Amino acid sequence: MKVFQVGGSVRDELLGIEPKDRDWVVVNSSPKEMENNGFKPIGKDFPVFLHPKTNEEYALARTERKSGVGYKGFKFYFDSSVTLEEDLKRRDFTINSIAKDQNGNIIDPFKGRLDLEKKIFKHTSSAFDEDPLRVLRYARFKSYEQLSDFNLHEETNIFFNNIATSKELKELSPERVWMETKKALENTYSEEFFKAIKRYKLTSPWFEGLKNISCDGDLPELKWADIQRVNGFKLSELLPAPKKFQKTQESFKQVLDLIACKNKKEKFKLVAKMNIHRNYEIFQSVYTHSSLKEHQNYLEKIFQSVMDIDFSGLSTINSSEVSHQKQLLYYEALKEIL
Repeated sequence: MKVFQVGGSVRDELLGIEPKDRDWVVVNSSPKEMENNGFKPIGKDFPVFLHPKTNEEYALARTERKSGVGYKGFKFYFDSSVTLEEDLKRRDFTINSIAKDQNGNIIDPFKGRLDLEKKIFKHTSSAFDEDPLRVLRYARFKSYEQLSDFNLHEETNIFFNNIATSKELKELSPERVWMETKKALENTYSEEFFKAIKRYKLTSPWFEGLKNISCDGDLPELKWADIQRVNGFKLSELLPAPKKFQKTQESFKQVLDLIACKNKKEKFKLVAKMNIHRNYEIFQSVYTHSSLKEHQNYLEKIFQSVMDIDFSGLSTINSSEVSHQKQLLYYEALKEIL
């Protein structure tokens, strides 16, 4: 068996970036041999194993053939005769189709290093458009600082058009699309993810309504709330955003509704509905957002005044009176601010 480091980790090393993790391909081996050497099998669709010491992923070299729709519509072949070059050829972009052997020698059959120098995303083979997920992976790659200024090769643009017009994007699972989105939100240049989706007409069906782009914030949840803000909080309603993302988005909208509200009585109701005591950490990240800079002092006074309210006395009164007494506490704390 021969082992090669492959993919994004080799790409990043060539760019002078320390990779976060490494992927490995094993040539001339079998599942039985891998297990005999202590590797733990984890792959469902094809043999992937965890290294017994490093816990890094090692996959048997494989080829694939389109057999259905979506990114799961493939049949994989992974016998010991599959070569390293055959494995690299099935990958998305040339810059990700580079390998390194155990002696540090670079194997680059598709001229990925040249495209790194040119700062170009170019398809590795004509099979690129068989997998619709690849266009979203491209958008996610654009959110990486080291790849944000790379351009799409004009020939690869044709494959993007093929995927956009084939309607295969709708065959992707919501969970898989969200995974790419979340990873982009965790990166430095998150806006580039959404710019790529809009530029290459990849909005249907997962990003319907994407008109404006803004991803300001220190946290992925706040970036998500910001892109929702500039699109009327109706973007990507099909995606399974986790509860914390949903709550941050909801809190952002509540703060904006509070600012926009002109009726003092309604303002008290809005503040009470926010449940600021329970969600203070989220609201604190929201009201300090750059888009709310001119309202920050006003909002800080509101939130701090609410946090100073002592609700402990409510536990001693009749339950039917709790709501009314709570409203009185809010009124006393906020009457000079709202």
